[in-house]
Amino acid sequence: MEVKARAPGKIIIAGEHAVVHGSTAVAACIDLCTSVSLRFPSDSDNNDTLKLHFKDVALEFSWSVGKVKETLSHLGSPFPSTPTSCSVETIKCIAVLVEEQNIPEAKIGLASGVIAFLWLYTSILGFKPATVVVTSDLPIGAGLGSSAAFCVSLTAALLSFLDSVSLDTNHQGWLTFGESDLDLLNKWAFEGEKIIHGKPSGLDNTVSTYGNIIKFRSGKLTRIKSNMPLKMLITNTKVSRNTKALVAGVSERTLRHPDAMSSVFNAVDSISKELATVIESPTPDDLSLTEKEGKLEELIEMNQGLLQCMGVSHASIETVLRTTLKYKLASKLTGAGGGGCVLTVTANTAISNSS
Repeated sequence: MEVKARAPGKIIIAGEHAVVHGSTAVAACIDLCTSVSLRFPSDSDNNDTLKLHFKDVALEFSWSVGKVKETLSHLGSPFPSTPTSCSVETIKCIAVLVEEQNIPEAKIGLASGVIAFLWLYTSILGFKPATVVVTSDLPIGAGLGSSAAFCVSLTAALLSFLDSVSLDTNHQGWLTFGESDLDLLNKWAFEGEKIIHGKPSGLDNTVSTYGNIIKFRSGKLTRIKSNMPLKMLITNTKVSRNTKALVAGVSERTLRHPDAMSSVFNAVDSISKELATVIESPTPDDLSLTEKEGKLEELIEMNQGLLQCMGVSHASIETVLRTTLKYKLASKLTGAGGGGCVLTVTANTAISNSS
């Protein structure tokens, strides 16, 4: 039996990093996805192996189910209705299984994702042989939510085998979860994200789970209906970075300068809220649209300035900012920063000014 699931990546329009410290963020899913195929062997195969294949980076992993069960005997049964966090001790145990796979040094950054896979798989389905194949349109470590899309699509595939979860398969062969089960999916995916990133806000997995545009604060989701076209260009600097280290760096700066950073986070919160209001407000005519586009551009620029205050910009990001500024286009980093991707607002008025 085989099942397929997929989940989209995301851009953060406003509020990254500050959202970890309780501020509001606004994010939207993008039309780039990660897909997971999960196949169980037939009874006649006599197969006792759990396989994971990251197709895009040509990495394959294989474990004896018996070895996995021996290492993680405390997981797998019974299935918990509410996910619990993976303990430090369990991560260490799983890390031994991953280290035995001898991941090439150039791809060692994927090790945390493999740990998350083994924990999610055994926690939800227990100890069963299977082959899991992962493919993705999303660049890894670029700030477009590749790890969240992986956790969400993997969790979706795993949960689909539970009798307690209701599914709709009438979407060109892809799984669609009912509204009541999306919360469970999101909670499991968040636990996977915590293994990969340490202290994520939960924003990435939430927008990947629910899609569309959302406003997010302290785990609370509000869906946004846009009343204006959001035209944005995403530029990949192709500078890789460590999200966990960047998040930790902002936290350390907050400890050193608590009052100043509190003001920064409050300002970001105000920007995100105003941006959401601008997006949702009616647009009766072209003049109103032009005014809204101008406000959006200013808010984007202001958010970028505050991200620089947090210390998460990068020379490659600044190069993109200078380049787009020549054409009077507003840009900001999206995601963790330190490289990764930059989004640029390409409103009609800005394009005509640059031509």
